Amino acid sequence: MSEANSCIPPPLSAKNKNSFAYPTMKDRIPVILSKIVDYMNRNREKIAEDHGGEAGREELKIMIGAMSQLRYEVMTNKPAAPLQDSRADAKIWNAELNKEVAKHNGNSLKWFDSAWLWMECYLYRRIYEASLLSNKLKGFDVFLEQKQAAFLNSYKAISSLTMYLLNALEDLDITTLELNRTQYFTEFLQVSLWGNKCDLSISAGNDNHQEHCPLEQLTKLKPNLLIDNTDVVYQVLTKALEKRNGQPGLVDIILDNAGFELVTDLCLAEFLIASGLVAKIHFHVKAIPWFVSDVTEQDFTWTLKQMSAMNHLAISKLSQKWKNYLQHGSWVISVSDFWTLPNDYSQMKELYPDLYSDLSTADLIIFKGDLNYRKLVGDLQWSSTTDFSFSLRGFHPAPLCVLRTLKSDVVVGMQPGQAEEVETKDKNWMTTGAWAVISVDNGVVSDS
Repeated sequence: MSEANSCIPPPLSAKNKNSFAYPTMKDRIPVILSKIVDYMNRNREKIAEDHGGEAGREELKIMIGAMSQLRYEVMTNKPAAPLQDSRADAKIWNAELNKEVAKHNGNSLKWFDSAWLWMECYLYRRIYEASLLSNKLKGFDVFLEQKQAAFLNSYKAISSLTMYLLNALEDLDITTLELNRTQYFTEFLQVSLWGNKCDLSISAGNDNHQEHCPLEQLTKLKPNLLIDNTDVVYQVLTKALEKRNGQPGLVDIILDNAGFELVTDLCLAEFLIASGLVAKIHFHVKAIPWFVSDVTEQDFTWTLKQMSAMNHLAISKLSQKWKNYLQHGSWVISVSDFWTLPNDYSQMKELYPDLYSDLSTADLIIFKGDLNYRKLVGDLQWSSTTDFSFSLRGFHPAPLCVLRTLKSDVVVGMQPGQAEEVETKDKNWMTTGAWAVISVDNGVVSDS
């Protein structure tokens, strides 16, 4: 393993000279914190009314002060402070902080002198800490309004996509042609991919919703799909069917953003069930508000409730069907604190063996989005031509794929010269969300 370790590059940080993402990260974190303060100030009466009246109002003042203090710490590059709340994961966080400090010869971790992945995760845990130190506002989601607005403002795209899905399901009922199933599979997998463009953390919390059904854009977007292993993903599922003599199995989906992206994920999940490729799906959500728009269990159930109330044939019909899936166990919502720790996924087997074991029962694990990608590959300074399976550094619980639009400057699995070619077309190609990958771990690791 020592030889393999010598091939592992250092983490991405502000000290990387060739970094694209650092300036945007440095700019957008203060903006995100300012938006939280603005939201709480604008809605202080409503928030206080919903959370204990005068007592809630006083706690809100303290929370606003905590966000302003956090913004000051970020802007002045202060050291990361230990968490003070009593949530069970606080001890884990503080232990990890001590480990990181030890790695840096006892030097404190500072916002723009340390690994981005660690510090960004720490940012969102610190944001949540402010609510945990409250009584009336304990567990308050400061991003809830933004997530719900992103969903509601995407009505047109949601209505188009769900109607297309309904027609596709009817078509599958009429014909059993394999060609039809593979075509629809490709479409819904890639719609789920491009739904990942709607990310509120990358837009610093600014409105980021979908106005048009991305099915109409798939052909146009195809040249921007830098790695397309759609066929491999399909083969993984069909081979699992063959092994089980035609009995469909389990897929785990590690969700990313709420809003329109979640709807694209639900449509993909519906197709997997209805087409007979899968019998059961586990959706993994975040345990706490995370990276502005990541899906929590509250976001998931709220979305289905909103869809049920919409006066639209496809939306209401599908949402009722999905509620039934949850009720009868075809769909399961899973929550683990591991997803909101600073650790990357190569550490899961050691730190959360039960979660790793659960994922190992899946025929396929689908990871959504940029943060999941960064945690899969460790947010390290990989060469773009590094083998994807090698970059996982031992994380192989089951066949897995990642559906990710690029929003940070790490990517692997590309062909020699491909990154340089893309850069001639778009110098910010790694950070805008305009380019994407569908990468698959086939279990064959090269020594890249």
